[in-house]
Amino acid sequence: MIYYFSATGNNKYVAERVAEAVGTQAVSIQERIDSAQIEVDAGEQGVVGFVSPTYACGLPEIFKHFFRKVSLGGGGRPYVFFAATYGTTPGFTGQAAKRMLAERGIAVSAFYSIRMPDNWTVAFDLSDAEKVAETNRRADEEISVMLERIRERRSGNFMRRTLPYFAAPLALRSYEKMRRTSFFSVDENCAGCGLCEKKCPDRAIAMRDGKPCWVKEQCIMCLGCLHRCPKFSIQYGNRTREHGQYRHPKS
Repeated sequence: MIYYFSATGNNKYVAERVAEAVGTQAVSIQERIDSAQIEVDAGEQGVVGFVSPTYACGLPEIFKHFFRKVSLGGGGRPYVFFAATYGTTPGFTGQAAKRMLAERGIAVSAFYSIRMPDNWTVAFDLSDAEKVAETNRRADEEISVMLERIRERRSGNFMRRTLPYFAAPLALRSYEKMRRTSFFSVDENCAGCGLCEKKCPDRAIAMRDGKPCWVKEQCIMCLGCLHRCPKFSIQYGNRTREHGQYRHPKS
């Protein structure tokens, strides 16, 4: 099985590409996250994969929560890999995943990273469609290389542009600040469709008087609500409108 978290489609696309290549299934961790214990399955192909985005150089909170409860079912020694998508750097995601999975008795065979459009439009401009398309084209090339290594059951660290783990405390403090939902706002274009509430993986949004309201002080900060809003009425800070919305073209 290939387990992933995806707000705007990047990681879903990668996970589904891998699943198709090795003859298994791609499963969103949102479907398992409420379980008290989560047993992952290597299946007949003997492969378990985890595909995560990079948030503030580290793992998103939802994947940390998943890893704290995960266990490996079945016998044998499956091929376990971790892959991180990123915009500028996968940071220390691989090291964080390795440490957390080791605590659960799971050894990771290989680590991969794929550079894709960064949906953190608080800082990154995704308004140039041609530039975004070129980034996704290059990502497809990287995915193809990764798929070949997975088919061959290659072991090792194939991640690029990583950061040392000692940078983790500073990045984590930054992530905690970024996660404050007080940075979100809703403009008058909101149609009250409720899609943001329905899709929020952290249940941080509730519709009140026909408008979304953030009911938690912090969320995962995936920006899925912003990017999937049909009216682009949800903003974070004052730069996201000019930087545009993003969804993977095959999501």
